[in-house]
Amino acid sequence: MRDKPESADRLRRLPAGAAGALSLPVPSRYRPKPVADPEPPRARSVPWFEERHRDVREDEFHWLRNRWDPSVLAYLRAENSYADAAMAHTHSLQEQLFRELVGRTEEADASVPEPLDEWLYYTRIEPGRQYPVYCRKRGADAPEETLLDLNHLATGHPHLRLGASEPSPDHRYLAFAVDFSGDEAHTLFIRDLATGALLPERIGSVAASLAWADDRSLFYVVVDEARRPCALVRHRLGTDPADDILVYAEEDEAFALEVARSRSRRWIFLESASGSTTEIRGIRADRPEDEAVVLLEREPGVEYAIAHRGDRFYILTNREAENFRILESPESEPRAWRELVPHRSAVKLDGLDVFRDHLVIWEREDGLPRVRIVDLVGRAEHRVELPEAAYTIHRAANPEFDTSVLRLAYASLVTPLTVCDYDMTARALTVRKRTSVRGYDPSRYRAERFTTPAADGTGVPVSLVYRWPFPLDGSRPALLLGYGAYGA
Repeated sequence: MRDKPESADRLRRLPAGAAGALSLPVPSRYRPKPVADPEPPRARSVPWFEERHRDVREDEFHWLRNRWDPSVLAYLRAENSYADAAMAHTHSLQEQLFRELVGRTEEADASVPEPLDEWLYYTRIEPGRQYPVYCRKRGADAPEETLLDLNHLATGHPHLRLGASEPSPDHRYLAFAVDFSGDEAHTLFIRDLATGALLPERIGSVAASLAWADDRSLFYVVVDEARRPCALVRHRLGTDPADDILVYAEEDEAFALEVARSRSRRWIFLESASGSTTEIRGIRADRPEDEAVVLLEREPGVEYAIAHRGDRFYILTNREAENFRILESPESEPRAWRELVPHRSAVKLDGLDVFRDHLVIWEREDGLPRVRIVDLVGRAEHRVELPEAAYTIHRAANPEFDTSVLRLAYASLVTPLTVCDYDMTARALTVRKRTSVRGYDPSRYRAERFTTPAADGTGVPVSLVYRWPFPLDGSRPALLLGYGAYGA
């Protein structure tokens, strides 16, 4: 369903006294007008056929796939011009809404510092600047070091997106991949953090995926002409990128590659994944020149995620488990599985994180995300208790392995995004930061969650938010949204 312009009646229901709220009544010039619309452009029809698996497909607009064709660019410009003309009468309202939204946010902001070894890594947003600045401190009271100022890096470029960044294990270098054009073909840079200088080696056409094995060896993934991450390559600092070593090439066009170092720092994992099938290879981080060995081979419809601790792998999989289960196996025999967390028909396992003494399970029950903690020493387990009935949870990076503190973020229909540290041993939740929203008073709102039966008796979870007080007489208008895909 396409969004329709707000009517004056709906705009009047904005919270009274909210900072930057619209002045009412709404001038009539902001309302949609029954004016003659400009003539929309028409894409030409060009016959095109393709036969695969004895099936013939027809696509008369296949010619639009050629993004560099002058006729394609001309058509897109015509579409943009038509959209601008059709929306011209709303430009003043668009500007006013934009000013209201900006007026509710803090111009200067900083993330909660993320600990890694003796360093604290974080980002800052400066007033009037578009991109964040990446920083670190060697302890809370130490002076700040600027690692990467994306505002400076964006100078002279029409677009900039940081795809990936990772400090070397000794924290001397920063590897980062930047997309300057929006086509998902990144350029890989390496900065010497002791001097601030960029190393001369720059590598183009890489994906947003990289991992350090040691202080001098860096793995990265390159993309093909279709921008598919297709090959793992190893680079040695100080050498010519032309001499980099191809470690593995994924020939199946249905699969894409991603590389990451385990939280334990012992393994480099290479994931080759399609929509419903995964294969995982591994390289010992202390032996980066070794071959990438298959740890979990691909089977159609079988997915895996892997983590490492001590001499064991921890594996999340849907193999013989529709809602996934967790296995563990020795490093020496990755397929010598032992079931650690069995499959449950009412609980979907979405992810796992492994620390020195704890296993964190990200699961979903009755449509609600939950976090379960397993003590890998004493084997006791419990769930993280959040203070609200309906919420969403976001996994943080949590790069530190030897820790009992799990960082997560949650938000609800009445609570802005909140970053928390959870002590997995003491079972204590500490709020580290809550996003500030100017003019918003959460005490004026309530949220609750209940289940209502569908026509076939299936319980459908419902999250309800309303302004308090709430008369139970059916007089208040309601906006109903329904969704039922991707496990939600």
